[in-house]
Amino acid sequence: MSAAKSTEGVNPFHMAQKQFDHTADLMGLSADAREILRWPLREFKFQIPVRMDDGSLRVFFGYRVQHNDARGPAKGGIRFHPSETLDTVRALAMWMTWKTAVVNIPLGGGKGGVAVQPASLSRRELEALARGWIRGIWRNIGPRIDIPAPDVGTTPQMMGWMMDEYSHLVGAYTPGVITGKPIPAGGSPGRREATGFGVVYQIREAMKLLNMEPEKTTASIQGFGNVGRHAALAYQKFLGGKVVAVAYWDNHDQRPYTIASDDGLDVEFLASITDVFGTIDKDRAREAGYRVEDGDAWLRKDVDVLIPAALEAQIREDNVHLISDRVRILAEAANGPTTPEADEVLKTRNILVIPDFLCNAGGVVVSYFEGVQSDMNYYWTKDEVLERLDTKLTHAFHEVFRLAHGEGLYPREAAYIVAIQRVVQSMEARGWI
Repeated sequence: MSAAKSTEGVNPFHMAQKQFDHTADLMGLSADAREILRWPLREFKFQIPVRMDDGSLRVFFGYRVQHNDARGPAKGGIRFHPSETLDTVRALAMWMTWKTAVVNIPLGGGKGGVAVQPASLSRRELEALARGWIRGIWRNIGPRIDIPAPDVGTTPQMMGWMMDEYSHLVGAYTPGVITGKPIPAGGSPGRREATGFGVVYQIREAMKLLNMEPEKTTASIQGFGNVGRHAALAYQKFLGGKVVAVAYWDNHDQRPYTIASDDGLDVEFLASITDVFGTIDKDRAREAGYRVEDGDAWLRKDVDVLIPAALEAQIREDNVHLISDRVRILAEAANGPTTPEADEVLKTRNILVIPDFLCNAGGVVVSYFEGVQSDMNYYWTKDEVLERLDTKLTHAFHEVFRLAHGEGLYPREAAYIVAIQRVVQSMEARGWI
């Protein structure tokens, strides 16, 4: 689970639509294309009854939104998070459409979720919920329709259960219906690391543009789930820089904290004292000599790079001023971490922003690779997967930043233009508009 301050009052779908509208105006996009792309093509909400360990029956609600599939099957994760709503899923599905398009893979955008605190459930209850989600939606997903994956609050094991449930329902082994699975269940080597590593591949390219020496840089990260943890590991391993702060959501205290050290954190040690949902054992962190600070402290750090890797709307108009003048790169590892109002402030500062649906696209790229491997029933090595990922993301990064530099655009605007143009071209080619 991520380190995330309350986003009450921020509607993520309205935020996603506002970002789209701004770019559509810049592009002079046709009314027909706008009408289709402002809203999802399909939305599903369904009950998931689960018999709990104490014998009671609890009804959860599952969501799946398919925003656009002009370029290929819808693609996107499944979140198990207590604040999940139809509007958060709508926003994330829309962002997935742009994400798959900006890295030019033949997929569309979708997203799913359940409003639940997964850390409060037993393993058996989680399995029942995961399988129940599939039973509620299986007729509307599939390798050529919509391909889910893990996200906040879900794990590879849950994807394994979901794939197994789908295979039972359709009567055939179908590993390509879900990505992010455990390797023994048809998963791809490198998928676990893909999003976090991909963030750092692009930070590396950004540092080249800014003539920065990576080994002399420092970073502060919000979130220590799968993405934040692997971004931190890669920042140290590949760049030689120091991670001086990591924020996380504490599932025991139900509040965020920041673990900090001016001398740099031992990320592998922190990973060893972190549970599957990203909660760090703060007592053991203190024993190791680290400071335990408030949840917003990560944003105030005097560092070169900020990496929000938690939830949407974490950098807002009311806190963007906390960002240090030293910060030169903001790498959006989370989906929608910066509100449009905060973006307006960032535009006036000398900070290179790697926009979310480009920055965190490593996961969906390797999910695409996983689907290809599942179709072939032939799997590449981890090194092959990560090399292909690096090549794909590096090309996409420079495509976006060449446009941004050439046209004097904010990087988010450039990324949107690249993505929207590709989706519109596919809709035109298929006769939708």
